[in-house]
Amino acid sequence: MKRVVVTGMAGISPIGSSWEHIKANLLEGKTGIRHMPEWDKFSDFNTRLAAPVVDFEKPAHFNRKLTRSMGRVALMATVVTERALESAGLLGDPSIQDGRMGVSYGSSAGSPDAIADFGYMLLKNDASGINANSYLKMMSHTAAVNIGVFFQLKGRVIPTSSACTSGSMGLGYAYEAIKFGRQKLMVAGGAEELCPTEAAVFDTLFATSTRNDAPHTSPRPFDRDRDGLVIGEGAGTLILEELEHAQARGAHIYAEIIGFGTNSDGTHVTQPQSETMRVAMQMALDDAGLTPDAIGYISAHGTATERGDIAESQATYALFGSNTPISSFKSFTGHTLGACGALEAWTSIEMMQDNWFHGTANLENIDPNCAPLDYITGRGRELKTDIVMSNNFAFGGINTSLIFKRW
Repeated sequence: MKRVVVTGMAGISPIGSSWEHIKANLLEGKTGIRHMPEWDKFSDFNTRLAAPVVDFEKPAHFNRKLTRSMGRVALMATVVTERALESAGLLGDPSIQDGRMGVSYGSSAGSPDAIADFGYMLLKNDASGINANSYLKMMSHTAAVNIGVFFQLKGRVIPTSSACTSGSMGLGYAYEAIKFGRQKLMVAGGAEELCPTEAAVFDTLFATSTRNDAPHTSPRPFDRDRDGLVIGEGAGTLILEELEHAQARGAHIYAEIIGFGTNSDGTHVTQPQSETMRVAMQMALDDAGLTPDAIGYISAHGTATERGDIAESQATYALFGSNTPISSFKSFTGHTLGACGALEAWTSIEMMQDNWFHGTANLENIDPNCAPLDYITGRGRELKTDIVMSNNFAFGGINTSLIFKRW
């Protein structure tokens, strides 16, 4: 078995695209949640809250020929991968184009605008809006494929379109590809672009927040006064590498991935099951050869839905008791869907290096139905630990758990 390390990291989020900017907002308690007046046109639509990335622009060197097959989700994924490769000292290195580097990357779906073009064709019997790149933008593996083509990577491609676990699944499968000797390096992560259709999915389940006049007060993971989640967008990429390969080229190592667990509930597509969540975390611990007391911090999925918060907290308590600090990044960024697993892994590693962990925004009164965990609140907590866990749970009952170790 090969050891797997993280040698590059980058992200784009509603509260910043550098760790310095993100940390400053986390310390100030400044979230990325906004009121969306442009959603007023949708009848029978309850929420007007979202977390857009407001400062993202296509880089000048990304010309039309390079980006004609990309919608916003693939473009964000490719831009953030370029930054991660630069962080890893691999940008422009021809050795990554010989098949030793693969891509394991996810999103819930392709670009909604392209999907809408096909919908218009079916509804109006008019295909005039379809062109040669429409499907390439729409397909669920658009991010993974566009990354591979843009950087001329010839290793295996693992598309992970599994809703809220797309990013963490991308990381976990990349880890296994290297661990079992199938690849030397992997681009891994996830991305999502904001679209009202995604908010509508949760709106129909009465799972979105409707604090439309007070965006800064929502979402509220694990809080008794929560009223639902908020949809966001972003992208996150980690460069994973076989340890010996990284050491041979003198790479800077940010952390080591030492555990991954994934399973499924097998019961209901939208009702999370506490027991299988617990099992997924136990699988990650078993993979790492650890006991629960080795984990110093848990990055919660923490969506601010009643069923999700309660099930996750109970699963965590069953395994860890009340002693392990936990917080939710989504309280600041909203639910970035396919991006969340990668963004939360990135920020967890950064916090482990800084010996400081953010609190959960808007967590003022813990829901008595949630288990009594060590919830971090306010401006966060100074904390030194060598091992952190990052968890995600998706529609379809898909559960993931990743464990990172300080290098």
